[in-house]
Amino acid sequence: MTDQVPVTVLTGYLGAGKTTLLNRILTENHGKKYAVVINEFGELGVDNDLVVDADEEVFEMNNGCICCTVRGDLIRIVAGLMKRREKFDGIIVETTGLADPAPVAQTFFADEDVKRAAKLDSIVTVVDAKNLAARLADSREAEEQIAFADLILLNKMDLVNAEEAAEVERRIRAINPWAEIIRSTKSDAPVTSVIGRDSFNLEKILEREPDFLSGEDNHSHDTEVLSVSFKVENPIDPERFNAWITQLLAAKGQDLLRTKGILAYANDDRRFAFQAVHMLADGDYIRKWRDDEPRHSRIVFIGRDLNRPQLRRGFEACQVGAPSSNYEAELTRWSPPS
Repeated sequence: MTDQVPVTVLTGYLGAGKTTLLNRILTENHGKKYAVVINEFGELGVDNDLVVDADEEVFEMNNGCICCTVRGDLIRIVAGLMKRREKFDGIIVETTGLADPAPVAQTFFADEDVKRAAKLDSIVTVVDAKNLAARLADSREAEEQIAFADLILLNKMDLVNAEEAAEVERRIRAINPWAEIIRSTKSDAPVTSVIGRDSFNLEKILEREPDFLSGEDNHSHDTEVLSVSFKVENPIDPERFNAWITQLLAAKGQDLLRTKGILAYANDDRRFAFQAVHMLADGDYIRKWRDDEPRHSRIVFIGRDLNRPQLRRGFEACQVGAPSSNYEAELTRWSPPS
């Protein structure tokens, strides 16, 4: 069935570098066009805005885990894409960092319409070399993502030494001895080594999961991990935000698996993308605000033991015009004891 569209599934735990890899695929000059499906964990989408502007069609699903409540959405999107098959060369599915890839892969075998139209080309798992040991200790999904990969992008190599890197690879090999491992920093692997691999091995998957083709969804999720999201209308004061988020991450960084936001700074016509993994934060301007889009600021926290009212008050206090007393109170809340 040579007319089947190849599908690459990008997976990996929160903050491993999936979106960075996706942006590389969409911007490098490889002569291919892709339809992109992005799944988020939480009620307020941000990942779609973190993907670079490109000609590709981007579909966002933020109803929950792609392997549970939105599998029907994935099937419908693939069916819709087939009506304009000539406009793209492949499909890329970026899963939420909390997704078990097994049911995602099942979709391309269990649904007959999808099976006829699409072919699972590869499952690419991005792994955070610095934090993998912690993730394997507290997340079953992290192990499953490695187990189902046929390519593992061992990312953030600049944050580990040679001994730590060797130990990370040993841990990976203990879970999945067959996958190819490519080391990278900032997901800088050659795009040709990631896309168009034709490397998904069903036989190896069946060795690990004999019931893989049954279509059964027997997986579960870490119920302690929650997502809270906030949106504010007024511009953000960058000094207030930087001070607040710095102290928040210092105090709660171990519980904050992933923080990401699109911010409208005061007196600036550019969108600022903020991202953090635990206490390690980064941010940059990504493009100008378009005239037809509202300049709202949005932020998403994914982690454990999250206090929604406190986080909401802190973010709201970073707005221009918010009472100074409110901001000072929220800043003090996360200040280290003297």
